[in-house]
Amino acid sequence: MSQIKKGALLNYITVFLTNIVGLFITPFILNHLGKSEYGIYTAIGALVGTISVLDLGLNNTIIRFVAKYKAEKDRRSEENFLATTMLIYIAISIVITIIGFIFYGHIDSYFTKMNSEEINISKTIFILLIFNLAIGLPGGSFVAICYGYENFVFPKSINIIRYLLRTIVVVAILLVGGKAIALVIIDTVFNILFMLTEAYFVFFKLKVKIKLHYFSSAFLKKIFSYSIWIFVYGIVAQFQWKSGQIVLGNFSNTEVLAVYAIGLTLGSYYGAFSSAITGVFLPRATQMIVNNASPAELTDTMIKIGRVSFIVLMYVLGAFYLYGKQFVFLWVGESYYDSYIIALIIMVVYTIPLVQGFTGPLIEAQNKVAFKAIVYLIFLAFGTLLGFFLAKQHGAIGMIGGTVIGWFIAQNIMNVFYHRVLKLDILRFFRELFSKILITFLFILTVGYLINYIPGDGWINFIIKASFYSIVFIILMYKFGTITYEKDLFSGILAKIKK
Repeated sequence: MSQIKKGALLNYITVFLTNIVGLFITPFILNHLGKSEYGIYTAIGALVGTISVLDLGLNNTIIRFVAKYKAEKDRRSEENFLATTMLIYIAISIVITIIGFIFYGHIDSYFTKMNSEEINISKTIFILLIFNLAIGLPGGSFVAICYGYENFVFPKSINIIRYLLRTIVVVAILLVGGKAIALVIIDTVFNILFMLTEAYFVFFKLKVKIKLHYFSSAFLKKIFSYSIWIFVYGIVAQFQWKSGQIVLGNFSNTEVLAVYAIGLTLGSYYGAFSSAITGVFLPRATQMIVNNASPAELTDTMIKIGRVSFIVLMYVLGAFYLYGKQFVFLWVGESYYDSYIIALIIMVVYTIPLVQGFTGPLIEAQNKVAFKAIVYLIFLAFGTLLGFFLAKQHGAIGMIGGTVIGWFIAQNIMNVFYHRVLKLDILRFFRELFSKILITFLFILTVGYLINYIPGDGWINFIIKASFYSIVFIILMYKFGTITYEKDLFSGILAKIKK
């Protein structure tokens, strides 16, 4: 099996682990930290996460240029490029440290609803996370170098090992009374150990050298011209997932921050289900683009990928809408009802961008990345501002409401862009996307609603309901919601599982 195929397999294992283990460990961490410390832990993490955009997209740039120089067998340019990026990373780490000290002095004035003990915990976590970030960004270049050398197995295997070991250590530390600061210390130790392991692999196994042969401002311009839009996408991601926690931190207590964080966690899991499906098809999509496929052919493929993804997402969305409240209450407690609402809002609005995942490589291939980045940056910033005002009256629900409004506007603008610029038939896409699936799904929801009348309220009751819903969904969707292509696809998957 090639490095690429092994890497893809390890990718799916990682997605599975992070989602399944995450579902189990999140309530465990929450119960042992308590709402207050968990709120602090997630809010400070989000704050430091926004500073991480100073990476400037250099990791992706390293992958591209290292692969290029390796293909050209130009060792001297590779060594010089890596030395230049390391100098940039050193400068970034210094800037991060300076910004960290500035933020540190204003934590107590920003998080106005925290008491003195919570502020002290926040400051300690903040300093540790800034240190993590300052060493972690340059350390991430070693993984990028591995990818540039098309060596995927080692870094992805290390990532899985790291995740499993961290989970075990976190559980052990919390069982003996550890708190949020202990979790951050664990992450710091793991970051250093695994960064050194990756560095050893790069220098002694791949025989990579880093040496500055010459310094060129033109070379810097070349690097940043590629990385700048990846940097903008990084800012977009911060607005999309982390800005709400930072805004709420200014005028909400730690309990509200914890509720919001749990809602975001559940919402982010939703996207993983779609990514696992679309990831199988995207290599074929990229090949079509390279072969100059017509807009009609691209629309056909987009519909195929979109429908399969839509079926999977409707299964998850329907289950969460019907039984999600019971799941959240059993998972983290009844005081997290708003987390259920936040997650449900994210899932509903996130559905269309997920089923249109095929447009990503299309935009990159036609060099239209800048337009999408700017549109999302503007309207997610608008959504965050709107969320700020709504949150004053409606708390965490208001914050996510404002965010998804900006998100929704941006997605509609992009649909016009897909139709007019990429020449995709978006009206046909939606018509064929909803064909058969939507009506079948509404009928399944009706049956699922009746299943909800099964008496009981514990985990066994939830599993029984979810199992009946799953059986109903599979039978009815396969019988009435799918077309021939999808029936053959799902039958093929079942046949492979049986084999």
